[in-house]
Amino acid sequence: MNPLEKLAATIAERRGADPDTSWTATLLAKGPEKCAEKFGEEAVEAIVEAVKGDRGRLTAEAADVLYHLLVMLAARDVTLAEVMAELERREGTSGIAEKARR
Repeated sequence: MNPLEKLAATIAERRGADPDTSWTATLLAKGPEKCAEKFGEEAVEAIVEAVKGDRGRLTAEAADVLYHLLVMLAARDVTLAEVMAELERREGTSGIAEKARR
C-alpha cells in the first residue's frame, strides 16, 4: 500500500471517530460543503507557495491539499480507488482529446 492509499484508509477509519479526538472526524462531521471549503483553502495556499518558489513550503502545502482532497472525496463517498480507475481510463489519452470529449 502506498502512502496515499494508507492515508485514504486512515480517513475511512476515522469517519466514525469522535470529533473531539480526530481532525478528520471533525471535518467529516461538518459535512461535504465544509470539506470542500477546506480543500479550496489548502489549494490556494499551495498556489501561493508555488508562486513564491519555496520548494519546501510547496511540498508541505501539496501534502495538505492531498489530505483535504481525500477528506472531501470521503465526504461524498468517492473512493481513491474510483479516482485511480478514472486516471487509468484516461491513461494514454491526450489532455486535449480528453477535454474535447467532455
